[in-house]
Amino acid sequence: MTNAYELADQAADELRVRSGVDAYDIAIVLGSGWKEGAAALGQPFAEVATGTLRGFVSPTVLGHAGQIFSLRVGDATVALVSGRVHLYEGNNAHQVAHPVRTLIAAGARTVVLTNACGGIDPTKGPGSVVVIKDHINLTATSPMEGDVPPAPFGSRFVDLTDLYSRRLRAAALAAAPELSEGVYVGFRGPHYETPAEIAMARAMGGTLVGMSTVLEAIAARHMGAEVLGLSLVSNLAAGVADAPLSHQEVLEAGQAAASSLGGLLARLLPVL
Repeated sequence: MTNAYELADQAADELRVRSGVDAYDIAIVLGSGWKEGAAALGQPFAEVATGTLRGFVSPTVLGHAGQIFSLRVGDATVALVSGRVHLYEGNNAHQVAHPVRTLIAAGARTVVLTNACGGIDPTKGPGSVVVIKDHINLTATSPMEGDVPPAPFGSRFVDLTDLYSRRLRAAALAAAPELSEGVYVGFRGPHYETPAEIAMARAMGGTLVGMSTVLEAIAARHMGAEVLGLSLVSNLAAGVADAPLSHQEVLEAGQAAASSLGGLLARLLPVL
């Protein structure tokens, strides 16, 4: 049976053929609302449907279309991954991590993981972008489960001390000093969290809450890439505000912030 790393190598080879790119420098996974903002980075010179690449599963969430866009930003060749998949769609941790593993196999040494999330800290309200300093994984799974990673990859007991790169965080905060840092708490979903769960996350030191990112970050770090996480606060989490939560609210927050998100990415990429 093909292991996760061989599958990523095969998909990377297919991506090279379809995109015409021998090696990427940066991979950006576009969370809810971020695709519209990424349009500010420029016109892609190639677009590949993820359904044509080995090992990719089709996203089922509104606002997530399965595509990889290739474009040049300054001196860097960038892959924009549109169409994140999640555990709650019935996927396993390896399927969730497969797009990131594929782009790293295709050369990317920097991975930017974006998402839309709930805000636990009321001072970081809707529309705020927060740099992920660390995360708490409450998904009860890991992309390191299963077979021992083959050579040349290191142990499955990967050190996550510097999971969200200090260097990249410092560069992002220097380029965009209006940003702040926070701790992302990853739940499995797809239901929104209860007020009691949010109170638990706050007591654990969480600032942000969502249903993505943590598994991709672990897989990327294990493969030697530097990781930067960016969260758009689309709503205040359950119990922090009285308003009911909905996915439509997440999409609308992303659309409202699209121009500022695009400008932010354009400022950050040259320093990564």
